[in-house]
Amino acid sequence: MTEIAKDLTGLRERIDALETRVAYQDDTIETLNATITAQWKQIDMLTRQVATLGERLQEAESNSGAPRNEPPPHY
Repeated sequence: MTEIAKDLTGLRERIDALETRVAYQDDTIETLNATITAQWKQIDMLTRQVATLGERLQEAESNSGAPRNEPPPHY
């Protein structure tokens, strides 16, 4: 094999290795993106639930007629 042919073979091997790495990285990026999207949806749902529960708690406290945040009588 000539020097040029060896260089071309080496370059082809390097390009193949880089293409393989890029393919794996693309797959990893897509997987991470899907995971992050699912997490944000869950965070959004949980945020709405906490807000709803906060509103329900305020309604329950205002309808109870009991004084708010006072220590019990035995203190």
